Amino acid sequence: MSHEEFPTDRPAVVTCGLPYANGDLHVGHLRTYVGGDVYARALETLGQETAFVSGSDMHGTPVAVNADKEGVSPEEFALEWHETYKETFPQFDIEFDNYGHTHDETNTETTEEIVRELAANGHIYEKEIMVAYDPIEDQHLPDRYVEGTCPYCGETARGDECDDGCQRHLEPGEIEDPVSSITGNPAEYHERTHKFFEVSEFADYLTEFLDRLEGTSNAQNQPREWIESGLQDWCITRDLDWGIDYPEDAPDADGDDADDLVLYVWVDAPIEYISSTKQYTDRVGSDTYDWEQPWKDDGEIVHVIGRDIIQHHAIFWPAMLNGAGYVEPRAIMASGFVTLGGKGFSTSRDRAVWADEYLDEGFHPDLLRYYLATNGGFQQDVDFSWDKFRDRVNTELVGTLGNFVYRSLLFAARNYGGAPDATVSDEVDERISEAVADFEAAINDYSIRKAGNAAIDLAQFGNEYIQRNEPWKLTDDDPERAEQVIYDCVQLSKALAVLFQPVAPETCQRLWAQLGEDGDVADATVAVAREAPQGEFDEPDELFAKIEPERVEELNEKLEQRVEAATDDEADDDDADDTDDTDNDTMTDDTTDADTDAQAADLESLTEERISFEDFQDLDIRVGEIIDAEGVEDADKLAKLQVDIGHEERQLVAGIKQLHDLSDLPGTRVIIVANLEKAELFGVESNGMLLAAGDEADLLTTHGDAPIGTRIQ
Repeated sequence: MSHEEFPTDRPAVVTCGLPYANGDLHVGHLRTYVGGDVYARALETLGQETAFVSGSDMHGTPVAVNADKEGVSPEEFALEWHETYKETFPQFDIEFDNYGHTHDETNTETTEEIVRELAANGHIYEKEIMVAYDPIEDQHLPDRYVEGTCPYCGETARGDECDDGCQRHLEPGEIEDPVSSITGNPAEYHERTHKFFEVSEFADYLTEFLDRLEGTSNAQNQPREWIESGLQDWCITRDLDWGIDYPEDAPDADGDDADDLVLYVWVDAPIEYISSTKQYTDRVGSDTYDWEQPWKDDGEIVHVIGRDIIQHHAIFWPAMLNGAGYVEPRAIMASGFVTLGGKGFSTSRDRAVWADEYLDEGFHPDLLRYYLATNGGFQQDVDFSWDKFRDRVNTELVGTLGNFVYRSLLFAARNYGGAPDATVSDEVDERISEAVADFEAAINDYSIRKAGNAAIDLAQFGNEYIQRNEPWKLTDDDPERAEQVIYDCVQLSKALAVLFQPVAPETCQRLWAQLGEDGDVADATVAVAREAPQGEFDEPDELFAKIEPERVEELNEKLEQRVEAATDDEADDDDADDTDDTDNDTMTDDTTDADTDAQAADLESLTEERISFEDFQDLDIRVGEIIDAEGVEDADKLAKLQVDIGHEERQLVAGIKQLHDLSDLPGTRVIIVANLEKAELFGVESNGMLLAAGDEADLLTTHGDAPIGTRIQ
């Protein structure tokens, strides 16, 4: 692994967190997989040798439980979902170089090899723990097969967690009146020998690893708290029939103790990253891509995951890799959640926009790819709504990129039969070079949003350029100048095809063909963006179509019917059977116009206490402008803002994370209290206070153009 800028001369592996083979995919799931696909394609556009791999997570208790409910074997149940995912991902142009699953022969062998190596190196030991047992059926029970009463709140609970009540984690044996959820028989707790991986011994290594780790800041910072609070060793075996058996020939296995234990799902799941890369090499040959280079020698490993599995990827996984002699990850990109109308997705309550539903509505996959990739920073939560979706599509894809390309190529085809006989101007060549530099910087900053914006900003420049030069007025008066302008526009269109391809691959391939270019645009590197266009081409078709308001009304009506059927209890938005990475705590609902009258009746009464004019003058209230905004780690509501107040830049923390699209805030004029005492919130210093109105945090600003730093009097 290097820390050189991409592209490097070392092979890269980009992985996505494994989807759990337990249910349908929705757009919340797709954010991670679209993000991984965009990033892998972008690396290749930079010229980086890259393998993009993943697979289905087949093991674990929920699969076994749900398979039993359906009367099929866990393998049959999981394989059916695996095949569904294999069919779904390509429909969104998510193209893994290899997509395997954790139950296949390659992963079984690789997992056993790594466990043997960990045991041989002294990193696995045995320990007696309490395990539930059904004495009537003579059956050991995983915690999720146990139900009973929470000893803390009295609600019904699982053996490991009080789902319906206080949400506490429960240790084995704590649950009261335990019964088997399989048979209904009373359960007992017995001591049983299990295997533990000594993660605690890797604390120093992991601290140094996190100092080196690149990617999103949540993946870099959250694990430090776990290390500082003291790492706990992980039990890596389970009493299940479904999973990869603990290898009997591992150095610490002592006969019967290991015979009926399977490995914990979080042992074999990340190892699938290695196994899937192996399978890619088996298919294409080691001369094309050698899996051992990135995993055992010196490669660039980038994990793209949901933020709820940071601990597994930034603590457990690198410790396993280090203990078994493998290369550590270079970067971890952890995405925020996707919410629906301000609330978390819930698969069990059908509160979701399903992947197949999106396609059935007739929308192109590139539209959703663009929305998910560029709607906020990767680690920020994104709220999906059909209205916001329509606005982004119509404004940026149709109105900016699509409009520029269509008018440019149509004019070129009708007047010159393709690209005119000219060379690119210095102005346009420099602007393309800037866009390429922005794209390269974005990928090295692990920002797929900035990578997508590099192309949109270039298209905006193109619109301004063609409008400013008006070639339709030059064809008679100054034909040479007209040719120059249109040639520049064709060159810009070619650059857009190259730079926007990672986000919108099918659309950019169509654009590539409309330009008369040969081959696949996915094979073009950033250097091709400045190469001369091929020449002749026919009249183009429009790349994107507007979404009409009536269409959104129809979609909203369907969505509202689904949301109305969901629970109104915001504190209980996650179902006990939900295992998706994207379910999260309910967020504040957006306020609608219909609520205005009701709110007016609920206005907070005026305070009777008065302050003097002198006290008011003590407040230093200033006009500021937001420069940057991002969510505060581990805080649902807090955002960290960098604000220019004229004399200096200030860092403020404000509770607006759930109420504003943070990516839209830079450039916004705001009002702040500048002389408030400093405070620390979630470990982040706040040097001032942002002023906003009401529960919806309507940001205060000025009516005119008061200069930044102006004092409010």
